[in-house]
Amino acid sequence: MEICNNKQALWHYEPIQKLEAGMILFGPEVKSLKQKRVDLKGSFISIKNNTAWLIGAHIAPYGPAAGVQKNYEPKRQRKLLLTKKELDFLRGNLTQKGLTIVPLRIYTTRGLIKLELAVVKGKKEFDKKAKIKKRDIDRDVRRTLKEY
Repeated sequence: MEICNNKQALWHYEPIQKLEAGMILFGPEVKSLKQKRVDLKGSFISIKNNTAWLIGAHIAPYGPAAGVQKNYEPKRQRKLLLTKKELDFLRGNLTQKGLTIVPLRIYTTRGLIKLELAVVKGKKEFDKKAKIKKRDIDRDVRRTLKEY
């Protein structure tokens, strides 16, 4: 089941390679995620000291756990669970010019919360305009075919 989708990342970047990672979360964060109170806009993945970190993702505090979470930071850095081979792959891609790593979506699989991340390349402005133009033309074609 999909919890959150980062549409802005797909608009600004072109995915090259996708990976799946687990996250280290607190209990109330998991409940807040299952209520879909999360925002991935502006977040990215950083690799420090052989570990991957999710930076800038906002997970809202869980209401009933307000007493337990007194000093809760919604935008704290969250550690990602990746194998050494995956970390080496990501680190190698970060060294290439023009590539970065962004989270695409958060979802549940067999009761576990997973993060889909991707190595991406930035889109140019003319690529975005061409995509809008193609979408408009396709919509007009569908309308005219529907009339006949």
